[in-house]
Amino acid sequence: MRVHTSESSQGRPGEGAGLGLALVSAVAFGGSGVAAKPLIEAGLDPLHVVWLRVTGAALVMLPLAVRHRALLRRRPVLLAGFGLLAVAGVQACYFAALSRIPVGVALLIEYLAPALVLGWVRFVQRRPVTRAAALGVVLAVGGLACVVEVWSGLSFDALGLLLALGAACCQVGYFILSDHGGDARDAAPDPLGVIAYGLLVGAAVLTLVARPWSMDWMVLAHTAHMNGTLVPAAALLAWIVLVATVLAYVTGVLSVRRLSPQVAGVVACLEVVIATVLAWVLLGEHLSAPQVVGGVVVLVGAFIAQSSAPAKGSAEPVASGGAERELSARGTAA
Repeated sequence: MRVHTSESSQGRPGEGAGLGLALVSAVAFGGSGVAAKPLIEAGLDPLHVVWLRVTGAALVMLPLAVRHRALLRRRPVLLAGFGLLAVAGVQACYFAALSRIPVGVALLIEYLAPALVLGWVRFVQRRPVTRAAALGVVLAVGGLACVVEVWSGLSFDALGLLLALGAACCQVGYFILSDHGGDARDAAPDPLGVIAYGLLVGAAVLTLVARPWSMDWMVLAHTAHMNGTLVPAAALLAWIVLVATVLAYVTGVLSVRRLSPQVAGVVACLEVVIATVLAWVLLGEHLSAPQVVGGVVVLVGAFIAQSSAPAKGSAEPVASGGAERELSARGTAA
């Protein structure tokens, strides 16, 4: 990925508020899994939960889509790519993985995306990357091996692991797509508009795939079990739509307007830790000691890969925690 920055991106005004917004975004994104898993266990298909999340958020963001309707003519490929990959692909694969493997494991695998992006830059685009970035890739892959406990013959569900890896690949696919049309600098599309249309495109695609007319809507009228506690299913859905999607996206965008993309991306890595802690507290999911160590190594690898300086003469590959943050970086690039 290439993001053009200047000295003005250092020491932006309102950095304290930006860090607070970035933390809110990480907490909001990290809480999506713990709210979605009880709905899935209550009888909703993972794709139906994704459809409800994306469609609900798209309706909330619809006024912004109307405001930025010129994007349909200016950046149709970018909107389609964001909707298909960053919204529909990532969410569908991630939520499907949640039905088979723990929340923390699913997120940790999804956070292989920074390493995969650097692999694409080095081996497909044949652009140099720094040794520190390569070290980050090695650490991330090694940590993942500990998380999935490869020495025990993959004790986790193999399909669940593949679905989580699919979520990471969808993020990489979006990064590559935006690399072909996002370097417009001052003419860059407004990130809020791109997010709004991405949600609309994702909702349209997921409607065809999820077929919500076959969904058991009565599940939403009852309660779901969250580690033995009964919680209204409608309340869980409201959290997923309003907090884990709309609030998470908007605060992520606003945080990057006050921080450099690199700093906001590093703070976003806390999403994995937050999701794992929430799954432990609210869902009773426990990871073994090697898995905890492996998770820490994955985060360290992602941190190094993201924050390392680009190799001399190369464009900087950005590997942030989510596609929406890369869009935010596009909208504030100088």
